[in-house]
Amino acid sequence: MALDFTYRIQVPHRPGQLARVAGRIAEGEGLIGDVTTINVGREASIRELTVEVRDREHGQSVAKGLDELDGVRVLWAQDRALLRHEGGKLVVASTQPVRTVQDMRDVYTPGVARASMAISEDPSLASHLTMIGRSVAICTNGTRVLGLGDIGPVPSMPVMEGKAVFYHQLANVSAMPILIDTKDVDEFVETVKRIASGFGGIHLEDISAPECFEIERRLIEALPQPVMHDDVHGTAVVTLAAAIVACRHAGFSLEDAVVGQIGLGAAGFGIASLMVDGKAKRVVASDPNPLSHERARAKGIEVTTDMETVMKEADVVVATTGRAGLIKPETVRKGQVILALTNPYPEIDPEAAVAAGAAFAADGTSVNNVLGYPGIFRGALLAGAGEINLPMKLAAADAIADLTADADLVPDALDPNVHERVATAVRDAAVASGVAHLDRAPAGL
Repeated sequence: MALDFTYRIQVPHRPGQLARVAGRIAEGEGLIGDVTTINVGREASIRELTVEVRDREHGQSVAKGLDELDGVRVLWAQDRALLRHEGGKLVVASTQPVRTVQDMRDVYTPGVARASMAISEDPSLASHLTMIGRSVAICTNGTRVLGLGDIGPVPSMPVMEGKAVFYHQLANVSAMPILIDTKDVDEFVETVKRIASGFGGIHLEDISAPECFEIERRLIEALPQPVMHDDVHGTAVVTLAAAIVACRHAGFSLEDAVVGQIGLGAAGFGIASLMVDGKAKRVVASDPNPLSHERARAKGIEVTTDMETVMKEADVVVATTGRAGLIKPETVRKGQVILALTNPYPEIDPEAAVAAGAAFAADGTSVNNVLGYPGIFRGALLAGAGEINLPMKLAAADAIADLTADADLVPDALDPNVHERVATAVRDAAVASGVAHLDRAPAGL
């Protein structure tokens, strides 16, 4: 797995010194990213350079090479991702600063008692007088984290914090990671049910299949607020949007296309199912695990254990297998759309797919579910919806596709306007499909 290393270096403050540094990094097979000036002195300057390296050993080798340059000193070299995680990525902050005794009386005793009594008399006021209506619980047991597998709940915390960061930054939704230390479905469901009243929505994340399907189904049936497993549905929404746009680039529409899904885990099943609902001409899928076949066939997905059949018949191929290099260039059919979504190394490199004849190809760096879940949940909360239904998911996919610039596959994931537009589309779909309760819509969202 490639790493980003940051090097803080001191170099002589003379022309050509940074070029010497860049040359040595290139000789060491590093790829320069960010360059930040920390300090400029009369004799020397201090800069931080972020360099993509193959692994930690390679990162230390680049540092040694820089240290060997005359007049250059490496002050420190560290994995940039670990630097960015020091102290965690979340805090709990107040929306109401307390500066005076009167402020204290308002937000705590005696004023807080009146808010509590108002909610006791009318529970719907919780959405207006507390953070409940604009908050989401991100629940995981860490059994299927990214491409890392079953690493447990505590090691999954950086991922859950990252999800919460994007909720806040992109959708103004407060999200709290909830780590549930059990692999037992009954225990997991009961735990979420007991904490659910403190949140407006339940976001399920990084739970292994097939348990994730049972957990989601039971929580949807048991809880009055929206529940969504992001790996299944959020990924599917963004992939559907990307497929719609990619088909446009390739000169045909999704409705006229055969979609092939390679891998029927949580993400793969969600994608294939939404492709059926999105009116693809046919959806054919392959997975060596027979336990996934019955669930897929019940959804109208044609299933085979032969990946070559999928590659031969599909106009749009989506792969979510976790197996880098699985798709060989010689199996790519001229004019196909290839979305190889395994991170960090896809089933086939997009450039190799295009060179082999694909009309359009992309990997998981482009098709990222961060484009979906913040706006989807914000829209559901704004509608006071008790569920996230199919019309809401299709509306989100259409909004993402419509917001994509001509030359791109998806819009900018860090543009808050994109997430606001997605949220509006989801809210409107909730109203139109009859699952909205606008009187429950929260204040301050």
